[in-house]
Amino acid sequence: MILTAKKLSDLSDIASQLIANAGDNRIFLFRGDMGAGKTTFIKSLCEALGVKEPVTSPTFAIVNEYQGTNARIYHFDFYRLKNQTEALDMGAEEYFYSGNYCFIEWPEKIPDMLPLHYISVSLKVLNDDSREITIGKI
Repeated sequence: MILTAKKLSDLSDIASQLIANAGDNRIFLFRGDMGAGKTTFIKSLCEALGVKEPVTSPTFAIVNEYQGTNARIYHFDFYRLKNQTEALDMGAEEYFYSGNYCFIEWPEKIPDMLPLHYISVSLKVLNDDSREITIGKI
């Protein structure tokens, strides 16, 4: 499915649709160039799940944890990893198989650790305000 967010406020509706249609899938992989809007879209997903606290990029912490209305959410940013061993050492697989939501930025840094089933979300910049969002289930 390919959706277009013509403005920032469109992300809220797209996030709500994605959560509603995800079923039991709780693992989401986010791909896109630096600045494509991965973290911004994850903020909208967290809002759709009822997170009240500020959602920030876990670039330096690697993982941030949030509590939604009925779910715990883990937001990963693996951009700074040197290798997959760093993700193993931090216990990333335990998060992935916890049954909680996992929003993973830069999944290409941990190709051998990814769960078998996930929702793929790719973001592409169309212009300053709009993004093409491609969503698929694996």
